Amino acid sequence: MRIAQIAPLIESVPPRRYGGTERIVSYLTEELVRAGHEVTLFASGDSLTAAELAPMCEMGLRLSPADADPVVHHLIMLEEVRRRADEFDVLHLHVDLLQFSVLREHRQRCLTTLHGRLDLPVAHRLYATYDDFPLVSISDHQRLPMPPVNWAGTVLHGLPTDLLPFSPKSDGYLAFLGRISPEKRPDRAIEMAVRAGRPLKIAAKVDAADKPYWESVIRPMVEANPNVEFIGEIDERQKADFLGRADALLFPIDWPEPFGLVMIEAMACGTPVIAFPCGSVPEVLQDGLTGYFVTSVEEGAARIGDIGRLDRAVIRRIFERRFSAERMARDYVAIYQRLVGAAPVRMRRPERGLFKAANGSRNAPL
Repeated sequence: MRIAQIAPLIESVPPRRYGGTERIVSYLTEELVRAGHEVTLFASGDSLTAAELAPMCEMGLRLSPADADPVVHHLIMLEEVRRRADEFDVLHLHVDLLQFSVLREHRQRCLTTLHGRLDLPVAHRLYATYDDFPLVSISDHQRLPMPPVNWAGTVLHGLPTDLLPFSPKSDGYLAFLGRISPEKRPDRAIEMAVRAGRPLKIAAKVDAADKPYWESVIRPMVEANPNVEFIGEIDERQKADFLGRADALLFPIDWPEPFGLVMIEAMACGTPVIAFPCGSVPEVLQDGLTGYFVTSVEEGAARIGDIGRLDRAVIRRIFERRFSAERMARDYVAIYQRLVGAAPVRMRRPERGLFKAANGSRNAPL
């Protein structure tokens, strides 16, 4: 199949550090290429892929030194996708909302994966207006707040099975990985570790919007507890070591998490997860097998003492069966095939693109 993957431009694909959506786009794109599909990735110019790269800006906008209005850049990208739409059997979008008006004439072949929270009423009127666009959820729970729309399926995220190696032994510390924000509840993670008397390492980014929360709540807690270490934002290479050496990942969220990629990253290493059962968590974890569900800090601290009962090899096998990138790609291809069957594909001569790769060739594979 000829497939266009349209990524957000905030980060490169894959991202250098934090960036869950761009990471999933990368894993899916590379797996589709390995399966023999013709894939074009619309993304920032610093992206790395075995697919044909259509660079839409020089670099991921979050790290760009230039004035980078994300709405302007994404609209320019979507216009380029519209101009080239008939080159592809399927247009798979990962950019939330902006594409609906631009790509209305191609809607039967447009598949949009919704990566974020959907409990924000401001967006519901728009989704209801464009209810003929096929949508994919990344968990069944993610769908609950939405008005009636055209759901094409639910596809749980997946990772390459060789991305994060299995670690049969741990080094005695607890891990928190992600972003410092009120809904991620790093304060709960600190309280759980302190109550359990266990060391906690926090590897997380601090966005500008969350800096007051960091300065007023989390930083004082870190400084007041010598068993808590703040590492900061880490990259993919550091992640394998950080998660693999942990006794458990703490995931004490307080919001309707659409998926929670870090849970399956920990599972890939064989590391169990102690999590509050919000949002997608019960669809991802298996209580008593890959981790434990807890509903309070006190219960979480008590469960830390039980993590030795969980078999890290079993956790890894469950990851391989349920959360591989290969399985994720198969699920998406099944949806693509249904879309192609419902929408005959037209061919036309490709138009000259708005952007061109610097060397005129595809980037090196990951």
